[in-house]
This record gives sequence, structure tokens and C-alpha cells, in this order.
Amino acid sequence: MAKRKTASKKRSSTSSKRPFLRLTRQQKVLLGTSFMLLAIALAISFVSHFFTGINDQSDIGDLSRNAEVENWLRIFGATLSDFFIEKGFGIASFFLVGLLFLTGFYLFFGLRDKKKLLSRWFWGLLLMVWLSIALGLFIGSSPSLGGTIGFELNDFLINYIGSPGVIMLLVFILAAYLILRLKLTPETAMIFFKRKKEEVVKDLQPTEERESKEKIAQFDDSWITSRSEFELVVEDPQPTIQNNSSIETDQGPKGHKKDEEVEEREEKVEKDLEMTVEKIVEEKEVKDNLAYRLVKDFGEFDPTLELSNYRFPTIELLKEYGESGITINEEELEENKNRIVSTLKNYKIEIARIKATIGPTVTLYEIVPEAGIRISKIKSLEDDIALSLAALGIRIIAPMPGKGTIGIEVPNKRPTIVSMRSMITSPKFQNAEMTLPMALGKTISNETFVVDLTKMPHLLMAGATGQGKSVGLNVILTSLLYKKHPAEIKLILVDPKKVELTLFNKIERHFLAKLPDEEEAIITDTTKVVRTLNSLCMEMDERYELLKDAMCRNIREYNNKFKARKLNPNDGHRFLPYIVLVVDEFADLIMTAGKEVETPISRLAQLARAIGIH
Repeated sequence: MAKRKTASKKRSSTSSKRPFLRLTRQQKVLLGTSFMLLAIALAISFVSHFFTGINDQSDIGDLSRNAEVENWLRIFGATLSDFFIEKGFGIASFFLVGLLFLTGFYLFFGLRDKKKLLSRWFWGLLLMVWLSIALGLFIGSSPSLGGTIGFELNDFLINYIGSPGVIMLLVFILAAYLILRLKLTPETAMIFFKRKKEEVVKDLQPTEERESKEKIAQFDDSWITSRSEFELVVEDPQPTIQNNSSIETDQGPKGHKKDEEVEEREEKVEKDLEMTVEKIVEEKEVKDNLAYRLVKDFGEFDPTLELSNYRFPTIELLKEYGESGITINEEELEENKNRIVSTLKNYKIEIARIKATIGPTVTLYEIVPEAGIRISKIKSLEDDIALSLAALGIRIIAPMPGKGTIGIEVPNKRPTIVSMRSMITSPKFQNAEMTLPMALGKTISNETFVVDLTKMPHLLMAGATGQGKSVGLNVILTSLLYKKHPAEIKLILVDPKKVELTLFNKIERHFLAKLPDEEEAIITDTTKVVRTLNSLCMEMDERYELLKDAMCRNIREYNNKFKARKLNPNDGHRFLPYIVLVVDEFADLIMTAGKEVETPISRLAQLARAIGIH
């Protein structure tokens, strides 16, 4: 039995230290060397990225030999550093370098402790994610520090638990690491600080003082022992009385005289020395800071003063289509109602109540079915109802949000024109307190539908030919022109077809942004689109640097600080207008340019929202 127990113990001990890869010794050495060299290459490319990363942004997608890349490892290093630093975890990616080198070290020297290596990988990756989120929270304006993943994770967590919740989560993870990994408890921390305090106190005491204290301690010990011996030897009360009397008569008066002499000497010294007291003049407090005085003297900075004579476009420029009200066709309403009711009755679906809401192009019929009718049964009859109504297509909303009804949207036979003039002149658009308001149309209740472009950072308009995509682009641009000053917004227009956006050539001097060496403001050549997108990425990085220096999280906070004169233009700070990039025929651009366009557009889609590029 004893032999079996010892054998089982040996098996368990050997099984806990099995090699994590069943390879030959030569293969392990080769693989370990590869891991360590890869870690060194990553470290070199990461360090180089912080010196040459800005200049390499426009050439990352170019894999040709003539690409001008300044990274120390050229295209390979620029691609790796952009993937891990910019699009990954930022500066926290250096944890990955250490883990890869450690794995190579284990393989090269044939170490067999698999659990220890896995534990280091787990805690290393956890610290990498933790540092990325922390940098994204406190220094979110710099993508090279927190990385895209840290920025997006931080944004996701803030939406769900807020900034205080993210801070508490980071503190919890750090505490878990200190307790579980470093075995740190309050008792061990107190013992550690006590030891450090005693060592510091010993080091601060001079050697002479320490020696004198030690001599005093020795003298005190010897005096205590001698005194105890004296008390043990003297037991007769008569000599004790005689000794005490002699001590009182002989030493008492002499000691008293000595004290009087010392006091007289001290009084003489105090009379001879005179002390002069110098009064310190306290500094005056500045009640108002410099920014407050500048605002008080000159007012807040107004970016529109440079074009103070600019006049917004008038309403008369928009075409008027007569009466914009909705015409009610009673016969069509009654006919559609009867057909809907009869079609549902054919399938044994009874209706308790029906209501019609007439819109410009669609009429909404809200029905309340009898009790016991399943909603899925009505929704499956969408094609049958469309056939009975002879409509192009209907939409069933089952159930209506916030209502206990089922909606059936039927297109009107004679739709009403929704003019741009009626939307621009509506109070909902004129009084909209939005950063970049857009009047996209009218709802089924004939109310102007206004949205903020900054709340939907990037917009993709898709549809078949003739469905109104170009009309939608014109509506967006017109809304922005009627609401924003040229100093507050700049437009970049890309029109490969050369005929859709040519109408906006007349606003080139005020609103359109272009590269310095370009003649035409509206870009029609696909080869020039790549340069424009790369320049936008450089502008994005530059704006993030300005936000980092100003300690702001988004463009709105930055511009408010600049208007309040809290940022110095001599330090490179400036008012940042919003930039709106409009691309017509995006699918054609992807087919012709391909990957050269995908990389900058993906970067802008991920990072450009906070600094005002949409």
C-alpha cells in the first residue's frame, strides 16, 4: 500500500509539470527563438511608432517597395504598430511583448511549468486590458496611449455604468490583482510600512547621537543595578537616617546656590542680546484669473467676426409648391378600411376598433383586434392585405410602440409633396438647439423630423436607383447651410459622377475645404480621394493632440474653453470648426480604390466623432 501511494504521488507531481507542447528539443529551441525575436521586433516597431507614427499614417495601406515609411522596421513595423498601438490596446500592448518573450524563454530553455506560464499570460492580458481602459478614460483624446479598443471599451462602459462606475471597476480589478496575484493583505501592508519606517528612522539618526543614546541606556542600566544593590545592603534604619541627614545638610544648600548662579548668567545673556523681528509682507490675492479678465474686457471669442458681414441664405431661394397641407380623400380612406376589414374577416380575424392617421405620403391604419387574436397571425397576412388594397407595398407594425394597437401603413395614391421650404420654415427646425441639425422630412403626423448629425456620427444612405439618395444628400447639405456659419462648419464633397454635387460650387469660398494644391473644391477624381482621406486622418490626429493639451474629451468642451479665452493661441490652439465629409457613389469608390480607401475611412469611423469630423 505504501508503494502504491508513493507511486501515485510521483505521478501527480510529474503530471503537474508536463511540457505544454509535445515537441522535440530542436523544435522547442527554434520556436522559442522565433517568439523572442518576434517580441524584440514588436518592441522596436512599437517604440518607433511614437516617433514616426504620424508620418506613416498615409502610407500604411501601400505595400509597394517604394512606400516612404519611416518606421525602423519599415512596412512590417508600421503595419504591426498601427494594428496593436492605434487599433489595439495602445501603449498597453507592450505587455504582449513581455509575454511573447517570456514564452520564448520557456521554450528555449525547456522549462516545464505550464501552470505558471498560463497564470502569467492571464494576469498579463488582464493588466493590458486594464491599462488600456484606464488610459482611454483619463487620456481618451490620444489614440496612441489607450488605443481604439481602450477608447471603445471605455465609451461602452460609460454608456452603461458612467464614469464613476468605470473608475470603481478599475479599482476593483487592481485590488483583485494585488490581493490574488501579489498576496497583499492589510496585515502584510502594515508590517511592510512599519519595517520601512523603522529603517528610515535609524538611517536619519546621526552616529554620535546613537552612540550617546546607547551610553545613556547603559548608564541607566548600571545605575538601576547599583541602586538595587544599595537598597539590599543597607538594612539598618539608624545609618540610613544619619546618611539622609548628612545629605540634606551638606548637598542641599550647595545645589541651591548653583541654580541661582545659572539663573543670573541666563538673565545677563538675555539682557545683552536683542532680537529684531522682521515683518513679512503677504502677497495680495488675485480675485479674478486672466481668462475671466479677458472675457470681462473683450467678451468671449466669436469665431464669426472674421466673416461678420456674412448673410445666411434667405427662404426665398427655396421653391414654393403652393399649399403644403395634406388633402384628405374620404373615398380612398373608406375603401381601404373596408378592404382591410374584409380581408381580415376572411381569415376569421375580428376587429374591435380602427383608426386612420393621414400623412403626406403614407396613411397609418391602427386596428385593435378582438380578444384572443394572435398578433403573429395578422403579421403573416401582410402580402394578402397588400393584394386586396392593390398597393405597391404595405408595412405592418405589430404592435405599435407605446400603444395597444397594430399599425398598417398604406401608401397614398396621391402623395403630397414635402418641400424643403416647408421643413426649413418649420418652428421645430428654426428653434432646434442642436449642434448640426438636419431636417430629413416629415413624420406620419405631418411633423418636421429634425435630427442632430453629432448624435449619429456617421450616416450611410442606401437604396435602389430612384429612391431618393441624392435628394437626401441635398437635404442634409441645405439644412446645414441654413443653420451654420462658415466659421463653424466646413464641407468636403466627393462626387465621382461629377453632376450630383456641382450645384454647391458657388459656396467654395466660404464652406468648402480642399487641399492647398488642388484647384477644384469638389473632388471628382478617385485617386485624389485617397489623399483627401489621409489628410483628414492627419487633421484628426492633430486635433486629438490639441484636445490632450487642453484636457478636453470632445470638440464641444474644447471650443467652449477657447471661446472663454482659457486656451492660448500662441500655444497652437485654435477654434475647431466641424468637418462634414459627403461621399456620393461610395460603392463605386470602394470598387476602384479598394483597400487604400478602407483604412482611412475605418479610422475616421472609429475615432473622428469626438473631434468633430462626420
